[in-house]
Amino acid sequence: MSKTVYLGLGSNIGDRVGHLKRALGELQSRDLRLVRVSSLYETEPVGLREQAWFLNQVAEFETELFPLQLLQRLQRIERLLGRKRLLLNGPRTIDIDILLYANAVVDATELQVPHPRYRERRFVLEPLTELNPKLRDPETHQTMAALLDAVRGQAVRRLVVEQAQIVEGQGVVG
Repeated sequence: MSKTVYLGLGSNIGDRVGHLKRALGELQSRDLRLVRVSSLYETEPVGLREQAWFLNQVAEFETELFPLQLLQRLQRIERLLGRKRLLLNGPRTIDIDILLYANAVVDATELQVPHPRYRERRFVLEPLTELNPKLRDPETHQTMAALLDAVRGQAVRRLVVEQAQIVEGQGVVG
């Protein structure tokens, strides 16, 4: 049975748009189908602040993969795109996080869903709210719009980029 998942993508090294575009292309498969993707958001780094700003977006997918299978797929794609985990919250070519997996709550050593810090991050909540403002957090039952209203003081700037430049030929709604 297919589940709706929301993935957060970010990049702050090299061709940021290219990395996000390539990640979306690599993610799409028979068992992981892209439904729609948010606009791009340029955001200041969280944690390690002495680094380039990020481009972030959220993508909605339908999948038959179980959460840990999905995590393994995301980590493989991150490695394929040159992700190196050298510093906590450090610069990266690509970062792909499972934000929400249907209405599931997963608390495993290697994976927590919903993502444990997404409620504090405007760079995640802005694009999530763009895609589905009435979507509810499976733990707090608050809407994405309400969670976004509670987050203050983080610089996030929506970029005006043609969606065709991000995902070519997918008919993806932005």
